[in-house]
Amino acid sequence: MKLKLAFLTFIIFSTASFGQGNSKFKVVLDPGHGGKDYGAIYHGFIEKNIALNVALKVGKLLEKDPAVDVIFTRKTDVFIELTERPNIANKADANLFVSIHCNGEVKKTAFGTETFVIGTTKNASQLEVAKKENSVITLEKDYKVKYAGFDPNAPETLIGITIQQEAYRSQSIDLASRVEEIFKEDLNRNKRGVKQAPFWVLHKTAMPSILIEMGFISYLPEGTYLNSDEGQDDMAKAIAKAILSYKKEYFVNGDNSQDETPVIVIDKKQPKVEKPEVVEKPSKNTESNTPAASAKGVVFKVQIAASGKTLELVPSNFNGLSNITKDASSAVIKYYYGDTSEYNNAKELQEQAKAKGYSSAFIVAFKDGKKITVQEALKK
Repeated sequence: MKLKLAFLTFIIFSTASFGQGNSKFKVVLDPGHGGKDYGAIYHGFIEKNIALNVALKVGKLLEKDPAVDVIFTRKTDVFIELTERPNIANKADANLFVSIHCNGEVKKTAFGTETFVIGTTKNASQLEVAKKENSVITLEKDYKVKYAGFDPNAPETLIGITIQQEAYRSQSIDLASRVEEIFKEDLNRNKRGVKQAPFWVLHKTAMPSILIEMGFISYLPEGTYLNSDEGQDDMAKAIAKAILSYKKEYFVNGDNSQDETPVIVIDKKQPKVEKPEVVEKPSKNTESNTPAASAKGVVFKVQIAASGKTLELVPSNFNGLSNITKDASSAVIKYYYGDTSEYNNAKELQEQAKAKGYSSAFIVAFKDGKKITVQEALKK
């Protein structure tokens, strides 16, 4: 039974992550809120409008790639039930689900971007974000029946993440990390990092999924930026660039056609949002054990898991595998098995990890301690 379950999980993962036949890379863009659900409102800035504008711009950029099929949960100012958003992605058999939002808080001092994956957390601020985004269900008829007793005011009660989502967790974190890095490196945005929280919309998707909080419209300088055409263009380019980067590494176009992925150029910019007088304290989770940090040249590792839980790096915690390293530089910790400079050896390590039950294990690459794509590593 366990063998069948592991095999099923592997098939699901492979289909969603790598593509098959001549199928296109399907991306579902989910502009948060809409219609009677305005989302956050501060200083005249309305979350539903900003999210829609950015999502439409992202879609236009992605559609320049003939191998990408873009699907929207909404393209106009309409109300879409929360439960319907992941259904759209699941019915489309999408490769990625990207939900786009703006943040807000009553003190009006917090600023910066953060990108979420599904997960449990005891962090109050992360639970508050999930609470706000999940609260839309109260606008729906019979929500207590449709959501099986889920309490949007207590998002930590969302438990029982499915096997599928566990299989996609590592890929979700990878995409979220790309988004946050591009926000920081290309736009000089304040990067609050990759986080996890119990979002209903991510809980029900059957593919790698992330929820992007583009910034706090409650903080006037950041809200002004996100509400501007320039700011929305910037954010759209950054999100599209991250998605295409992910596609280039994980998706194989079955017709073996030449890669026509468009290059998205983002002008290096000075910080557009000044720091407020009161700055939030950084997360206590500052432990960092970055893989290959001291290694020179190209190193391949196998990512076997990602979790908010810190585990001692002993074989008993990893189904008997040894030579485990971790990256605890964000709230979601990544665990890696092995390291080698040879790609063929890395494939053997990947098979060893799968044989130990890590059916969604995948190869990652580093150059002088910095993560790069596997394709870039092979060229080097």
